[in-house]
Amino acid sequence: MLAAGVDIELVGADRECRAVSVATDAGIEAFVLDRLDYGGFSSSFDRETYTRALSDHLVARNIDLVAMAGFGTITTASFHEAFPERVLNTHPSLLPAFKGWHAVRDALAAGATETGCTVHIATAQLDDGPILAQRIVPIKADDDEESLHERIKSVERSLYPEVVLAARDALARGESIATLRISPTME
Repeated sequence: MLAAGVDIELVGADRECRAVSVATDAGIEAFVLDRLDYGGFSSSFDRETYTRALSDHLVARNIDLVAMAGFGTITTASFHEAFPERVLNTHPSLLPAFKGWHAVRDALAAGATETGCTVHIATAQLDDGPILAQRIVPIKADDDEESLHERIKSVERSLYPEVVLAARDALARGESIATLRISPTME
């Protein structure tokens, strides 16, 4: 994102991760809203309280566009109400195919010949919402989950900043980002 010229005001994470150190090294404010403080990864996780704390933190900083990447916590509807049609997400498949955390593995298991990445507006429903852009990544005969996921991430690293910049510009013009469509290409 930084190399593509995306102005990043704030980086948030649900656990310590590389994004926090990259942001800090670049002089960007970063915070961790640790899931462990809300029940961790157990059945006692308080998703609604966590979501409200995250929303409150971003609203207090006047964040107007949220770009999720590798954020492993599913938020509740209250997050999307705080940022209506302004939460972007990237997913390693050509949605609506292969939703969920194991999309690359699922594409391989299904014998798909191609997959890719999708940038969409996140909603309270998992891997749903208006699709803004997709890029196709062919599946090679010798692909395993790791090699395919790396090729998808490579495509994602160019596509996602393109969509974020287009969304930022649309918001600056007072337009909805839900109508953005970036033409598909094959990588």
